[in-house]
Amino acid sequence: MSKKDNGASLILAYLNEKNRPYSAQDVFCNLQKQHGLGKTAVVKAMEVLALEGKVKEKTYGKQKIYFADQAQFKDVNDADLKAMDCQISELSAEAQSFTQSCRQLEAELKELNSSLTTEEMVSEIQQLKSECCGQRTRLEKIKSATNHVTPEEKEKVYKERTVYVKEWKKRKRLASDMMNSILEGYPKSKKEFLEEAGLETDEDYKVDVPST
Repeated sequence: MSKKDNGASLILAYLNEKNRPYSAQDVFCNLQKQHGLGKTAVVKAMEVLALEGKVKEKTYGKQKIYFADQAQFKDVNDADLKAMDCQISELSAEAQSFTQSCRQLEAELKELNSSLTTEEMVSEIQQLKSECCGQRTRLEKIKSATNHVTPEEKEKVYKERTVYVKEWKKRKRLASDMMNSILEGYPKSKKEFLEEAGLETDEDYKVDVPST
């Protein structure tokens, strides 16, 4: 493309190749990125091509449409048009098949990329074997231990706990009743009484009586 034709030869070749109507804006958008044509240069070049009769121009309202001169193309009969239609249908079906195949391959590739490699699988298997070995050793130690608590011993401990908890509650209730009786004739508060008597309560140590 020479600077003298200001992109006209490029635009002419483009319109002849595509053989479909375009506005100056369409041509600018399609060629600007690849060839660096300015919009003003495109508009001027297309107007010049139309004046020279190299392309055809149609005006629709305020917009001008440009397209290749159809006289340069040979006539196409109905048989040729049908053949082209069949070819288009075949190529469209083939393109659709390729698209589906590409999507399937992309899905398979994504699945493969998210899977472990052979080296990673070998490493993970070794790690799992090591963990199993450690757990097996621990289990054997537990089984061979001699300090197991028998069901009878466990039941005895639970019964003793129940007795102690009941006794705890009983003594706590008695102590509370005695203190309330004293406080009826005590001129100070309960807190002051406890401090003067040097008494400590479960609440001071945030201890709750367990349920039986």
